[in-house]
Amino acid sequence: MTQPLLCPTCKSNRMRFTVIEQTPRYIRLDPQSGEVVAELHQEELDMFHQPYKGEQYMIQCGVCGTTEPEERFVKMAQHMQSQRSK
Repeated sequence: MTQPLLCPTCKSNRMRFTVIEQTPRYIRLDPQSGEVVAELHQEELDMFHQPYKGEQYMIQCGVCGTTEPEERFVKMAQHMQSQRSK
């Protein structure tokens, strides 16, 4: 994360952001009670339990609260930069 960011929603925030790290927890539940009966590591998953394939982290605008993948904030900053240089 060494690129300028710009919120794609409010289009004003370039400074205040929250980085939300997404750390998956793989669990097995008791089907009747809903209690956690096991917590697994990714290497321990069976073939019916898909590993998490989402974003490693998300960015939240500190002004309007929009939460998106970092790429959306980077692309918006690049777009605005290219508009200024025309």
